[in-house]
Amino acid sequence: MKIVTFDTYEEMSSYAADIYEQQLKDKPDSVLGLATGSTPIGLYKELIKRNSQGRISFKDCITYNLDEYCGISPENEQSYKYFMNHNLFDYTDFKKENLHIPNAYDGNYEQAGRQYDAQIAASGGIDLQLLGIGLNGHIGFNEPADFFTKETHVVNLTENTIEANSRFFDDIKDVPTKAVTMGMYSIMTAKKILMVINGEKKYNIFKEATEGKITPSCPATILQLHPDVIVLYSKI
Repeated sequence: MKIVTFDTYEEMSSYAADIYEQQLKDKPDSVLGLATGSTPIGLYKELIKRNSQGRISFKDCITYNLDEYCGISPENEQSYKYFMNHNLFDYTDFKKENLHIPNAYDGNYEQAGRQYDAQIAASGGIDLQLLGIGLNGHIGFNEPADFFTKETHVVNLTENTIEANSRFFDDIKDVPTKAVTMGMYSIMTAKKILMVINGEKKYNIFKEATEGKITPSCPATILQLHPDVIVLYSKI
């Protein structure tokens, strides 16, 4: 595990974009695992800029997002499909047919999860997986539990996660309580993993994830077992 710390969020985001630029130089048709949340936004802005400058292209890439809220339509401003469109996809040369987000809309979540895992496998697995981390150590929406879940699955969000995500909603009562998330198998079989973390409030979980005991009660600790992980942390 490689750990790099930064004084500012902007420096971290630029460094993360450098990793993507090299990835696309090495493999223009990379399969990219993408994440939502506030931390990747700086990275996505930098990727948009570099794409517009002609430094990178996503036209041959395939993407798989980590997760999606259950019961929110794709057009809803709080859906993760909407987030990805408005923070990355709509401003770059990704092909729409190559973009994948877990199906959390029709209620048949078990079947949707199997189909998602099969799609990832058929694409050859993920080349570069982007991750953030929750204050409770969740990656994707793999919440603290008694065991690591392998498959893409439905998860009941913890009160901690619901409270943290309430900042994006008008009322905490509007925050979904369930989500479909990529499981640990697809994450851990990615060829390379990039985790981005920022802010002093996440310092303790950053240290636990990278140095603590490997346990499903802090899901991010499983990354210590992966052969190629880069963790970026910015203080502000």
